[in-house]
Amino acid sequence: MKRFGSLRSNKKHKDQNRSTERRQSEPHGLFASGLSSSPSTPTQVTKQHTFPLESYKHEPERLENRIYASSSPPDMGQRFCPSSFQSPTRPPLASLTHYAPCKAAALAAAPGPAEAGMLEKLEFEDEVEDSESGVYMRFMRSHKCYDIVPTSSKLVVFDTTLQVKKAFFALVANGVRAAPLWESKKQSFVGMLTITDFINILHRYYKSPMVQIYELEEHKIETWRELYLQETFKPLVNISPDASLFDAVYSLIKNKIHRLPVIDPISGNALYILTHKRILKFLQLFMCDMPKPAFMKQNLDELGIGTYHNIAFIHPDTPIIKALNIFVERRISALPVVDESGKVVDIYSKFDVINLAAEKTYNNLDITVTQALQHRSQYFEGVVKCNKLEILETIVDRIVRAEVHRLVVVNEADSIVGIISLSDILQALVLTPAGAKQKETETE
Repeated sequence: MKRFGSLRSNKKHKDQNRSTERRQSEPHGLFASGLSSSPSTPTQVTKQHTFPLESYKHEPERLENRIYASSSPPDMGQRFCPSSFQSPTRPPLASLTHYAPCKAAALAAAPGPAEAGMLEKLEFEDEVEDSESGVYMRFMRSHKCYDIVPTSSKLVVFDTTLQVKKAFFALVANGVRAAPLWESKKQSFVGMLTITDFINILHRYYKSPMVQIYELEEHKIETWRELYLQETFKPLVNISPDASLFDAVYSLIKNKIHRLPVIDPISGNALYILTHKRILKFLQLFMCDMPKPAFMKQNLDELGIGTYHNIAFIHPDTPIIKALNIFVERRISALPVVDESGKVVDIYSKFDVINLAAEKTYNNLDITVTQALQHRSQYFEGVVKCNKLEILETIVDRIVRAEVHRLVVVNEADSIVGIISLSDILQALVLTPAGAKQKETETE
């Protein structure tokens, strides 16, 4: 990698009478010295649509006016655009040589919402529209995905001709968990590269510390996709910036994914990647201005939120390769680490696996979880716990403030009882009151 570019979006208030206009990101500059600086805290004020509640009479402030000065590193990335983005006629490069802003001309052929498998329209019970329990659902329906996109953000994009190994190194260098994949032949985004892909490669090809993982060293992203997907290619699940946040929540949970790219249907530009964490933080910032539903005062046991049966966990001396096998077989995103007495002492998540690429130790997966966690980055979220008798209001506040993706539910002896995830909480706050079906097991 030679240089990285930083993307700054100049956001403006969109006139409601000009709903067909689309905003496009503008280049801020290139930093030839290496990694770009972290994004600054946005300060621009942009009005949003008024929330249709009697008690909510004033237009809400922009998220950036309420959000804390720093955002968790995994939610932010750097835009890495392969050289092929500069012109649709220019041949792609397979190596990381240039970082430049994306141009609409090269992306004009990207699929729109209809082609990309966008959400079907949902029909919910009419009485929910006016009930107190549906207050958060109405809030999410009254705000667009564009409202949650930060004024200043970064995004990583990979060309499918890039080597898998270099792509994962780039994820590490930028501190992000996933990146949209651009296919030059189709002139469109075709998928996402996530840490789950890294785990699947290690799970599929690792044999022993004495055998190098050739596939990770030599495969291109397009080769891995062909082998892994085996002709079962599905359209990239994405969403328009003009779609409601309710649609975004429904899409994330219905498709059992953790990241939802926001793609402009006119230009084809990828603007941002929505996550459960970002959406819940946005909602929680405005909760104090809204009526509080009765279920917020109910505890986890009464609401039945979370997973409490057949919980997967590991021990400090569990080999990494065994942990990866559990990730793949159980389709889960984190494993609590339990000591001999049954006490939860740590947690090993999918994001921790990327440290194997950072330390270049992925050829030895026989090391223990304890040894692997010694190389954990400074952005470790920590093990945040709760119990089943705590009310939902407390749970939401704790998971947002801690900026974690899950809470470990424990008993009086600090032994694991269950797991409650961000998707569990969004399901309870937004979808369940709307009559949407309970989610199934989540995947990356």
